[in-house]
Amino acid sequence: MAANGSEKQGAKAYYVTTPIYYVNDAPHLGHAYTTVAGDVLTRWHRQRGEKVWYLTGTDEHGQKIMRTAEANGVSPREWCNELVEGSWKPLWEHLEIANDDFIRTTEDRHTARVREFVQDLYDKGEIYQGGYEGPYCVHCEEYKSYGELLDGEGEEKLCPIHKKPVDMLKEENYFFKLSEYGPKLLEFYERNPGFIQPESARNEVVNFVRQGLQDLSISRSTFDWGVKVPWDDKHVIYVWIDALLNYATAVGYGSDPAKFEQTWPADVHLVGKDILRFHAVIWPAMLMANGLPLPGKIAANGWLMVGGEKMSKSNLTGIKPQDLTEHFGVDAYRWYFLRAIAFGQDGSFSWEDFSARYTSELANDFGNLASRVAAMVGKYFRGTLPAGGAYGPAEQAVMDRLSETVREADQKIGEELDFAGGIAAIFDFIKLVNGYLTEQEPWKVAKTAFPSGEDTTESRESRARLETILYTAAESLRATAVLLNAIMPASCEKLWASLGAEPEIGPLAEQRVAEAGVWGRLPAGVTVTKGESLFPRLQEPASEG
Repeated sequence: MAANGSEKQGAKAYYVTTPIYYVNDAPHLGHAYTTVAGDVLTRWHRQRGEKVWYLTGTDEHGQKIMRTAEANGVSPREWCNELVEGSWKPLWEHLEIANDDFIRTTEDRHTARVREFVQDLYDKGEIYQGGYEGPYCVHCEEYKSYGELLDGEGEEKLCPIHKKPVDMLKEENYFFKLSEYGPKLLEFYERNPGFIQPESARNEVVNFVRQGLQDLSISRSTFDWGVKVPWDDKHVIYVWIDALLNYATAVGYGSDPAKFEQTWPADVHLVGKDILRFHAVIWPAMLMANGLPLPGKIAANGWLMVGGEKMSKSNLTGIKPQDLTEHFGVDAYRWYFLRAIAFGQDGSFSWEDFSARYTSELANDFGNLASRVAAMVGKYFRGTLPAGGAYGPAEQAVMDRLSETVREADQKIGEELDFAGGIAAIFDFIKLVNGYLTEQEPWKVAKTAFPSGEDTTESRESRARLETILYTAAESLRATAVLLNAIMPASCEKLWASLGAEPEIGPLAEQRVAEAGVWGRLPAGVTVTKGESLFPRLQEPASEG
């Protein structure tokens, strides 16, 4: 998405990243959850008028990629190319992800800068040669301690996350002096209490660091699929050191000083809680060692759990995002996971819950409100939006709630990353407007507003009242389209077109969050049209088995 002209050109960009995803397989619901959250966050900040940079990408080195490629009879590079171009990028396009860049760790712009960064650490005495002997989970691409392993069959030891056997490594490696950064990290956490979110994640990291850090092996010497260690090409750089540096290399570290200065550091790293320690311990220690500013926030989201109820399709663990978007639509998909699951906490999903929420909130509350307002403007005023007349207590209540909703949604979504809370506030406003129409009964007012005989004082007063009611509802929808645009861009564009807003007040993408609460921006006289339903009734698939 291109920057618009109202942004402050000299200001630092609001820089948000997703993890770069490991391409051993096609993307699943968890990957999409984090990426949609980042897209909503960055779209929201764009609608604040800020300069924004949104980065995602893929992690393509390491032993797991090499083994997966070998098992499929192709080279690691061929495997990565096939997955990235055939699965990952198409899914982000399908889900309307407006990322500014997509970084691949096999790109020269990345690998050259990784070698420079590691060389700098080596030259500063932060890296030394030593030996490593111990457990390593290829699936996590992570060194494990014996204490965290699970017992398998016989003497076999299992990764606690994947429940699969770990490898027992014995290698001559290069080590980063991570142990020296424990006190510095604890001091930084103390001075920046919001650096790790949520609070439970911060507590976990602080307790981990307090127990004492071990120096980190940053190279591997038993395979060659990775970035070569610059001073010793018999080693490749440990995949996590390589991967974390994408956040810097993608915005010009070592290659474009002006861009780097305008973008770095990241304001928010969105990560899964399973990779929290890499981002909240190893990554800031690496940056400290090389004298670079640290990110503003590490925000760890929880895991998507399988609902206990049997879905009408196969079990959730095998479902792709496209299986859901085919039935519910892309906008509903984007909305549901952020609406139903508190960001930072584990959340359960079921087909039935998605269907129930879709019907109740999207189809009945939001979609039906848009349809009936457009229908009444068409029926009573031939599609021309009337001017609002004298506002009474009922209209003032709508205006007051709108102002509160804008403030609350902006704080929750834009600052706290409480997507569920922000979306709930917006839908509470939608419910209020629906209640307003139910109480004001414009269809009854219309009966005396347009008498079959002579026009009377009563009919003129009723007509003025009807105009006020319908303008209030339409203006509320105008504000709602702005507030939900970051979450459901395609549906809100349809609503914007239905309200006839663009010719008078400009494209929806250029509307500011703060202006959503400014009453009266939708001018009287615009042409309101009733288009297709924003959220059609679902046709539930036939039960399987």
